[in-house]
Amino acid sequence: MKKIGLLIFCGFYFTGFAQLSGNINLNWSWNQNVSYGNFQLNLPQFDRDKMYFDVQKKQIFFVQMLPSNTFYQPEAMQIQKVVLENVAADALGDLDLTKIPSEIEPQFENIQSRDESFVRLTFNPIIKKNNQYQMVRSLDYQFNPSKAKTQAGTFQNYAIVNSALSSGEWYRFYVQKSGVYKIDKAFLQQLGINVGAINPKNVKLYGNGGKMLPLSNNIDYPNDITENAIQVVGEDDGVFNDSDYILFYAEGVDNWNQESNTFVNLYSDKSYYYINLASDPGKRIQNYQQPIANATQTLNSFDDVVYHEEDLINIGKLGRTWYGESFEVNNDQTFDFNIPNIVPNSSIFSEINLASNGENYTKFNIKINGVSYNDVDLYPIGSSGTYNESNAYNYISATENVSINLKYENNGVPISIGYLNYIKLNCQRYLKGFGKQFRFQLQNQSNSVGLYEIANANNLTQVWDISDIYNVSKITNSNQSLISFKAHLQQNTHFIAIDPSDYYLPLKEAQTRVTNQDLKGSIFKNTNGQFQDIDYLIITPSFLYPQAEKLANFHRNYASLNVKVVPLEQIYQEFASGKQDIGAIRNFVKYVYFNASSNSSKVQYLNLFGDASYDFKNKIPAALNTNIVPIYHALRGNSLGESSFATDDFFGMMDANEGDNFAYGSNGLDVAVGRMIVSSNQQADDMVNKVMAYHDIKSYGSWRNNYVYIADDIDKISDASLEVVQNQVADELWLNKPFMNINKIILDSYLQESSAGGFRYPKAKQDIYNAFEKGALVFNYLGHGGEDGLAQERLWEKSTGQNLFNPNKFPLFITLTCDFSRFDNPYKKTAGEYTYWNPNGGAIAMITTVREVSQAGAEAFNFELNKQLFGFNQSTYPSIGEALRRAKNIASASAKVIFCLGDPALKLAIPQSKIVLTKVNDMPVTGAIDDFKALSYIKLSGEILNESNQFQSTYNGDLAVAIFDKNSQKSTIVNDGIGQVMNFTALGETIFRGNANIVNGKFEFGFVVPRDIRIPLGNGRISFYAKRNQILLDKTGYNTVIKIGGINPNAAADTTPPKVKLYMNDQTFINGGITNESPIFLAYLDDENGINTASGIGHDIIGILDGNETNPYIMNDYYETEPDNYKLGKVKFPFRNLSVGLHTIKFKAWDVYNNIVTAEIQFLVMGNDTLALTNVLNYPNPFVSYTQFWFTHNKPFEPLEVQVQVMTVSGKVVWTHNQTITTEGFLSREISWDGKDDFGDRLGKGVYIYKLTVKSNVSNTKTEKYEKLVIL
Repeated sequence: MKKIGLLIFCGFYFTGFAQLSGNINLNWSWNQNVSYGNFQLNLPQFDRDKMYFDVQKKQIFFVQMLPSNTFYQPEAMQIQKVVLENVAADALGDLDLTKIPSEIEPQFENIQSRDESFVRLTFNPIIKKNNQYQMVRSLDYQFNPSKAKTQAGTFQNYAIVNSALSSGEWYRFYVQKSGVYKIDKAFLQQLGINVGAINPKNVKLYGNGGKMLPLSNNIDYPNDITENAIQVVGEDDGVFNDSDYILFYAEGVDNWNQESNTFVNLYSDKSYYYINLASDPGKRIQNYQQPIANATQTLNSFDDVVYHEEDLINIGKLGRTWYGESFEVNNDQTFDFNIPNIVPNSSIFSEINLASNGENYTKFNIKINGVSYNDVDLYPIGSSGTYNESNAYNYISATENVSINLKYENNGVPISIGYLNYIKLNCQRYLKGFGKQFRFQLQNQSNSVGLYEIANANNLTQVWDISDIYNVSKITNSNQSLISFKAHLQQNTHFIAIDPSDYYLPLKEAQTRVTNQDLKGSIFKNTNGQFQDIDYLIITPSFLYPQAEKLANFHRNYASLNVKVVPLEQIYQEFASGKQDIGAIRNFVKYVYFNASSNSSKVQYLNLFGDASYDFKNKIPAALNTNIVPIYHALRGNSLGESSFATDDFFGMMDANEGDNFAYGSNGLDVAVGRMIVSSNQQADDMVNKVMAYHDIKSYGSWRNNYVYIADDIDKISDASLEVVQNQVADELWLNKPFMNINKIILDSYLQESSAGGFRYPKAKQDIYNAFEKGALVFNYLGHGGEDGLAQERLWEKSTGQNLFNPNKFPLFITLTCDFSRFDNPYKKTAGEYTYWNPNGGAIAMITTVREVSQAGAEAFNFELNKQLFGFNQSTYPSIGEALRRAKNIASASAKVIFCLGDPALKLAIPQSKIVLTKVNDMPVTGAIDDFKALSYIKLSGEILNESNQFQSTYNGDLAVAIFDKNSQKSTIVNDGIGQVMNFTALGETIFRGNANIVNGKFEFGFVVPRDIRIPLGNGRISFYAKRNQILLDKTGYNTVIKIGGINPNAAADTTPPKVKLYMNDQTFINGGITNESPIFLAYLDDENGINTASGIGHDIIGILDGNETNPYIMNDYYETEPDNYKLGKVKFPFRNLSVGLHTIKFKAWDVYNNIVTAEIQFLVMGNDTLALTNVLNYPNPFVSYTQFWFTHNKPFEPLEVQVQVMTVSGKVVWTHNQTITTEGFLSREISWDGKDDFGDRLGKGVYIYKLTVKSNVSNTKTEKYEKLVIL
């Protein structure tokens, strides 16, 4: 089959020179199997970082961000020298051939991101001309400088003003439907207003209506509650009498919203209004000003929309589209409408939106007033689909009563369910009174003037122009049967005719009084009341404010950031007229962003401090829902893929052309956004404590030099690029940041094993778990995954994240996979969420996904994220949130579904440079140095420099060093028989891991090279880490000049095995004692030449649990020496989730000469739900004036409430002591006593009884023991 044909050249030219120009070459490959979530597609592909595939449309686009210092007008771009190549239809795979255009249709968009400007260029890379498909091979682009604009047209710069709510007396109430409302004296009293003390002339009404705020930034919306014109009947006497009342027009939550395709406000069922009792007159409704021009037409009818819509169920639990009635139990339902004053002989245009979740073909039968119309056929959902929808459009004869019958046919599959979204009837009605208030407008407006005539108007007292809801004007009627007036027939002109018998009545909540607030006027003020730019915004509901403020205080003190914590309720009050709305949050951030004193001072970070949900209005049980800080959802929710995305990028896009435009991913992000997915005070406190612990001195250690890159295996041919890309990403980091120790866990390089549940990689899974507990600064996974875990082989499960115990070693966990952390579904907690929520382990933050993501998009994004996160070609590093922001702006294709879960202002704890090796065996490294030969003694010397290479003579602290054998060359196994063998370079074996003291900027230590090094000579690696005394400053360094290999022919003989002492948790442990289910095994080793950690065959440091010699625990990486003494060292190995009962560990270790030592230890595991006490005693006993109370327990690291009561032999309590203790081991001896009673008097000599009571608040268990003591 010949796929490629003739090359075709074409182009368009203009004269002059452009500021921005270049050439684009597309590197095509054909018949490529590509993963998009759970399904596979065969697609032609080109450069992964420039290809965007629309899954819904099955079209591909070329997308590239071009850095630019100029903004261009639409006509500025010219495309030249387009090279096309013929391609056969069957080479286009699963593309929808019906949607391939005849032209490449190049487009561009100006993108602004803080102080950076881009032009996003897009075009169709495949076209069809004269029945021939063609692909773009290359083209040139140019932008004409004469068509340039100097800057982006940002929406507006706001004036810093006080909120209307900043002073005065305020009361709040709400409405639900739009119309004219009446407030009487009784309702004012119900609000808590002392009506007798007010002047009705000074009553003011504020509110912005119940419409959802615009998603697009270029649509104006008030940034504060706005005063509305009202009518106060009886105000002239200055007293609010019993017969007085207020009339006003209120906009409810029942308005059509084009952006979200709904009549129902998605975020709130209440439209709030505010009464202000002021000292000056309020705004009043004025008389309507009719046009002077003559009317060109007379109007006695109007266009109306009658609808039925309920938001009852979100079918896929994602997206903004909610559905109403389900056709599960009752598959045949009828909906009746009454349309007064319908115009006879006119037509009603009906629109019915229906859906089905069926995996088979289903349909709806439609009958309107007994007449059958065309069925609505609904296609089966795909593997990643949640429902399919379709619209039915019909014209029906006008009648006042319309009955619509819908019958769902599930095609014999009971689990297929049909749903109704809405029924919308567009009709014509006469302008005629009928005992109700009614709104009217004309749909087909022009710029002419029309004469409205309202018949049967005797009971209509007024007509209001409500086109501007803040400045309503009135036309009064004195019992006339016909009301006529002129009006401009322009768009958005709306009126309402008022019948006094049909005033609507407002509603109130329990809390009606509104506390004064002033976000807009006070947000920039510091503690001295002076203007200060804001670095970091934390937005959270009031109940989480204490924890958010705790985090803010940390950043103020640690990073000198100006942090403001803003209660969500206050944002809604000022920016959304009291109702929940995501647009209010974004508009508030814009207010802060655009009011900075300079471009460089604009707010950098936004922390959405709270979990989120697809359900904004507690349609699911409120106790289950997690809508703490709302999230942006795409309109549709009919797919688990990128088209039904949720994103927080919405809150960080500030410019005019942004907001609801995610066609090719995220637009230019201006603010780094992160979300801490917390739902309770305890959870919030845990996550804030993790951030603080990450920066605590206890977290400092050589683990900060470690990085882990994990690649999925090849289960199908489309997976082949995963391990290749991940290996390239890791190597790119190694090249740019050579001090980093990179551990590659390539699944296909491990032996795959078969189990009852499928194929597994137990060794790889254990290596990942161990790497977490040993510590690594970053884990990066690329591959398949889902809400339940990572990889088809269950490499990571929900329980993995829950059970991790890596305190003070919290990594950033990057998971570029499908919906690993879909946190917006309260019904199902994900593996990603559990990994983040773990208070004593898991991740400090996650860069992760909440929806399915394309494989190509994930791979391209990983390269860019790597560059941004680790500051390639830079010595400084951005925060996690800032790195993600930058990466999204460059590799935007799949970026919108990638989140920062965690603190966006947190920076990776990458140590500063640098530590250098200066001498080997007292010979400067600038000259010839000794090789590191097996069994030779090597002495190493070095020093601490600053980043300007100046010696730091005042640096004193601790040094950790790891020496690695030559890099090893490894290969994949091709376990599944798919793909090809991949060779890759991995870090060599650890031949020495030790510690030394740094004194006045210098260090020196020695060790004996193990016999088990690989003998061929080659470059090894030394990794240094330094922690300074009393100062939070750590350093890193490396050396790859050293040569490792060969054997020392003059090595002294050594046949003496090492010495070892074994313990559990600490050195107070007694063989056979009790432990918890996850104890720490300790082995203290002593050998003249040191311990072998070089992983020679059969010479690993191992622990054999309960005789299971086929599955030993490898402990090499858990051994390190004492400072400045390579002869002494210890193994500290964590066992996890041991069964209750007696256990034995047989321990084996070799010295560098391969002399073996073995030893055993026994211990009794008590269940975590049991609090066990043993070895209760006091020491010394007998005593005179001092003793300690000792006891062994099974709850290390857990706060325990301990009470000691000393009693006489007759039972009288003479001394009581209560204390909370926390031990790292199983032995407690923190409580002491001087032999005096509770009154401070010395007790007499003799025998006493004491009771020791210990309580665990975690497991809610308590136990006690009685013992005797003797006072001399």
